[in-house]
Amino acid sequence: MSNVDNVTYSQDLVLQPIWDYLRQNYHDLLRSPLFPVVLSVTTYFLLVALYTVLDLLAPNWPCINRYRLHPDRPITWPNIWTTLGVTIYNHLLYIFPAAVAQWLWRPPTPLPPEAPTLFSFFLGILGCMVVFDFQYYLWHLLHHRVAWLYRTFHYLSGWELFSVGFWATVDPILLQCHCLTAWSFMVFNVYVSTEDHCGYDFPWATHNLVPFGLWGGAPKHDAHHQRPGTNFAPFFSHWDWLGGTHTVPAASSHSATGEPEEMKGRKD
Repeated sequence: MSNVDNVTYSQDLVLQPIWDYLRQNYHDLLRSPLFPVVLSVTTYFLLVALYTVLDLLAPNWPCINRYRLHPDRPITWPNIWTTLGVTIYNHLLYIFPAAVAQWLWRPPTPLPPEAPTLFSFFLGILGCMVVFDFQYYLWHLLHHRVAWLYRTFHYLSGWELFSVGFWATVDPILLQCHCLTAWSFMVFNVYVSTEDHCGYDFPWATHNLVPFGLWGGAPKHDAHHQRPGTNFAPFFSHWDWLGGTHTVPAASSHSATGEPEEMKGRKD
């Protein structure tokens, strides 16, 4: 066997033991149409809980507060209860009925015996990211351009949750991804969404790892809230560049010592 064949064979085997373990031990769970919903919602609430703990610790922990985009704005319990109430309301009113409908009407997920190759796994996730990024950019731009859509549907609405969940479910199907790839994309999608809204600029954040400013991240999404006509894409920056809606975040509101700096370009 040639070296090229050995490399390809090794890549084929990387995910197979993991996939075999999942199929053998969680077969019925993985086949359930409810599994993707449970996976996404569980990931979301775990990440929200993590960032909430950081927010509560930050005022007394300078090592955390120094990375907040707005260290001069402490998160209070009323903020937390209000956000939690809206989130639970939307999940019960929109996500739960959609999950029940999916459970009733969608057939069990087929579990192929072969795992995806490492190359197809990462290529599938990247492909879903690119497609989802384009869809959400157009959706987001449209809702900011049409006043009625903005007032009625945007920000923590069931329509937004439904749209995002629909694309995250359908895009892997359109790209014919392995179910393991589809579930991994869903988890990564939830992670990026919470990271964009977390209010932190950690050195290990995705936008600090992806070079050339290609990734949005929390600072650019924070700039979107300061200047709502900019930075609409959830992942990459290229659609905002091409559409003339890209903006660079204002001077950081935090410094190495955790002292706040005045935000520039803030829109009232």
